[in-house]
Amino acid sequence: MPLSFQSSSHGEVAFGFFNIETDMMLLNQYFFFARDFADLVAGLALHPSGPAGVELAAYILPEKERGNLMGAIHGIDYRGFLGDTYRLYPFPREPSGFKQNPEGFRTRGVMEELIARYAPLTVLTASMDGSGASIFFGEYSFTRYGFHELVRYVFRGGLPGWKDEVRPDYVRRMREAVERSTHPLFGFTLTG
Repeated sequence: MPLSFQSSSHGEVAFGFFNIETDMMLLNQYFFFARDFADLVAGLALHPSGPAGVELAAYILPEKERGNLMGAIHGIDYRGFLGDTYRLYPFPREPSGFKQNPEGFRTRGVMEELIARYAPLTVLTASMDGSGASIFFGEYSFTRYGFHELVRYVFRGGLPGWKDEVRPDYVRRMREAVERSTHPLFGFTLTG
């Protein structure tokens, strides 16, 4: 489930996984894959003196194209991209089945085809300042602490957590890079 996080540019923003069978995530109107986000974080962590910005492939969906997440979860409103997603991958009948699938990356091709009906693929620039005080994703900026919360969310597997406590390889690589980084934006631990 996407949760509310504090940005320094836009106040409270939605960020996170929106369906347990895919590793696609959202940041308000931006939709992207968790593997790409984790690789971006790892790249910034391991090469902090590299280019000022790195790119994140994303889709930007206007509100009317997104649909109603809660309506789609409850099976009562299948409008837009979120509705189409929940038609394909409905919410589990049993609450115990509500865990983020570590194999969600396998649905990427299906999800790319689905979202392409709503928006073209674009590129967002992500960059961090040299002091480690903030990071920018497209039009959104986060403080060091706010960014840590985003990374911790992905590491945990979102609100439900990773199914069987199994993390995808890309999450483990992100963790190693974050914990080894010498850049002041990083250098925090991810436990669990």
